[in-house]
Amino acid sequence: HSLPQSLLGSSPALKRNHSDSLDPDAFQPLEQDENKENVSVNDEEMPSDVSSLWTAPLVMRRADSRAKRCCLFGSSSMSSIAGRTTQKRMERSQEENSPGKSKKRKSLPGTSEDSTVGGSASRLVNCWMLCCHPRDSQLEFSQSCLFQTYLFDTVDGKHQDLKYIDSEMMVSVLTGKFESFIKQCVIIDCRYPYEYEGGHIKGAINLHMEEEVENFLLKKPIQPSENKRVIVVFHCEFSSERGPRMCRFVREQDRLSNEYPNLHYPELYVLKGGYKDFFSRCQSFCEPQSYRPMHHKDFKEDLKRFRTKSRTWAGEKSKREMYSRLKKL
Repeated sequence: HSLPQSLLGSSPALKRNHSDSLDPDAFQPLEQDENKENVSVNDEEMPSDVSSLWTAPLVMRRADSRAKRCCLFGSSSMSSIAGRTTQKRMERSQEENSPGKSKKRKSLPGTSEDSTVGGSASRLVNCWMLCCHPRDSQLEFSQSCLFQTYLFDTVDGKHQDLKYIDSEMMVSVLTGKFESFIKQCVIIDCRYPYEYEGGHIKGAINLHMEEEVENFLLKKPIQPSENKRVIVVFHCEFSSERGPRMCRFVREQDRLSNEYPNLHYPELYVLKGGYKDFFSRCQSFCEPQSYRPMHHKDFKEDLKRFRTKSRTWAGEKSKREMYSRLKKL
């Protein structure tokens, strides 16, 4: 409504839409000559630049600009490639949806998806070693190699960087189903001594301090035989903090004491659910057949004492590490 009455009918846009929102009597279509006369008359009242904006025809360039953009990137070769790609996708989808084709890839009998992926990774590593390191072409990836395939079937756990096994796999180890592949399976119970005494897995060793684990496993490493492995399984009450932390500690110290990619213990596992879950499922494999939680009301003083001891040792360890770093500088 701020425009002069003489200019309201001169815009082509208003001419197209005047029937929708404007009074048809107030805005009548103007002929080309009348439009020019109106423009010339109003040139005196307003600048020519402004008047030209109102009288210029409005052109919709949206479709044209899209066509131009398509022409910039489109060519006969590109269109043919796109057509072939679309055709391949359609053929592939038809093959997948056909009754004779299964959607999931079936692995060979006796192998799992994890082992298939691990085997592919190991083959890629071997090819890379042969191509990039011809001098080491005769290097054999033994048990101490980082890329060795894991023996046990693993399950998902809380910490993605660690390998977890369930209670059923632990029972299979205890019953000797892996005797032909394992020389020794060391079960490290990372709980406090009063928890261990209240019930533990048969054959498990109670080592709740990092210093104890280091002395037991790394001072004099357990050597595997020619065709048998040495496997270590860690757990605590829930396998949530203490067990995974001890597993990481052994791996870090093992790497520091060996030249990459060799390791004393390439297969480290964490028992998912810890002793609490194992006891509820496989009570007959525990001795004594009982379960004592860490926060037992009768062992509050023991809990406080062991926690203080662990924190003191951890503080001294950090000081020793800092001192060794300063010596290297």
